[in-house]
Amino acid sequence: MFEQTVAKYPNKEGLVDLRLGTRWTYREWNDEVNRMASTLLAEGVDKGDRVSTVLFNTAEFATTLFACMKIGAVFNPINFRLTSQEIDFIIKDASPKVVIFEKATAGSLEGVASESPHIDFWSIDEPDLSYARYYYQMIEGSDTSRPDCLIEEDDLYAIMYTSGTTGTPKGVLHTHRDMVDQALVLTATLRLTPQDRGLTVAPMFHCAELHCTFFPRVMVGAANVILHHFDAPAMIETVREEQISTLFAAPTMWNMVLQEDFSQEDFSTLRQGLYGGAPMAPALTTRLHEALGVQLLQAYGMTEMGPAITALFEDEQISKAGSAGRALINHEVRVVRTQENGPSDPDDVCAPGELGEIVVRGPSTMKGYYNRPEATEEVMYKGWYHSGDIGTFDDDGYLWVSDRVKDMIISGGENIYSREVEDALFAHPSVVDAAVIGEPDEMWGERVVAYIVSKEAVTADELEEYCISSSSLARYKRPRRYEFVDELPRNASGKLQKFKLREQFERHI
Repeated sequence: MFEQTVAKYPNKEGLVDLRLGTRWTYREWNDEVNRMASTLLAEGVDKGDRVSTVLFNTAEFATTLFACMKIGAVFNPINFRLTSQEIDFIIKDASPKVVIFEKATAGSLEGVASESPHIDFWSIDEPDLSYARYYYQMIEGSDTSRPDCLIEEDDLYAIMYTSGTTGTPKGVLHTHRDMVDQALVLTATLRLTPQDRGLTVAPMFHCAELHCTFFPRVMVGAANVILHHFDAPAMIETVREEQISTLFAAPTMWNMVLQEDFSQEDFSTLRQGLYGGAPMAPALTTRLHEALGVQLLQAYGMTEMGPAITALFEDEQISKAGSAGRALINHEVRVVRTQENGPSDPDDVCAPGELGEIVVRGPSTMKGYYNRPEATEEVMYKGWYHSGDIGTFDDDGYLWVSDRVKDMIISGGENIYSREVEDALFAHPSVVDAAVIGEPDEMWGERVVAYIVSKEAVTADELEEYCISSSSLARYKRPRRYEFVDELPRNASGKLQKFKLREQFERHI
């Protein structure tokens, strides 16, 4: 994929790293990739060996990624937001030969580096660390010719650890062919062309950014501008200065953009804004459409599927606001009845409007979980990936995601889907972010608790009055308690980590 684009567009701008202030044509970028591939081979990294990165969005990330692909090494991008203990778990589980990091993540690696003399640590921006070698010193003078390695389409491309919405992450195994298929599907879905200029502002270590937007742009020969990390003012400025036409951002990121004053900014080149990782509340969709004029498109999915499995297109954002859309090309999505014991049967399909578990199969389905055969067997029952999400199809064939199976609240024998309550709270003009969980209640079994991030002072009584007067929430669905917080625990793709809210609650009882 990468080399075909280099051959077609050698002199076209391929990569821009705003942190370094450096621009590469596809030919120049390919030279850097080959130089890195030669270095990895010289340092004993063979086909099948793991190479981990703990990096923000950087050119070094992008270059290492394709270098690993060229020599058949297995790429393992690690979430830089994790604690040192969580990173330590992943490194020990993946057992890489090389770990590449930067100054901003060095503090999380000192412990594991001291305990892992068999692992080579490379820093991209600190040449004098006692436990690491300097990336640029390593690659200096390396061969820029194409490495002579045989790579098959079913060889492993990456181990990508799940985002941990329910606890300990699992290593998801994807092959080269998985990603070619995912890129093909997303290229068609996003209608990308070589004239597009894409902005990478969401974390590259996550498949939402990497596989849904970065890979498809490389496939068609579009330009890729990298912003080191998300910053709303910087994102707005970069769209104008770099003439950005397409980008991905999680709903919370789009919401933060809306808090900025962009009355003097120019969004005329931004034809498309992809979002995903979490559903966007209908009220937020409407505000974005009115404020920016950008055409929004949603992708829904999960790491195990590549990730994207459905899409909600630009002309459906208002009429089907809140829906996850319809199945992508070559994907099958079903909603099936959940079982009290054992996995849901993919053949026990729900009628439209009936809630059940979302199961899916498609061309980018994972090979399995790394060293977790039992977990793989459990989620791949009858060849369908069992998502753990609860949803329903409407009469028009649109998928609506209600909740996680484990996040459903049962109060007084009634099922309460937190998404419905969160959407009602999002409609309040002062609410920036909201999460709803159940907490134990002696009388009702569970009661609804809402965690709120607000942009201005708002009280629990005001929100309760709003829910009564402005929403269709039944009384039993309304929150019984409100907690006001500075931010909610979300992973890199914007998914709420509700288990952390439950842990926080348990620590205070």
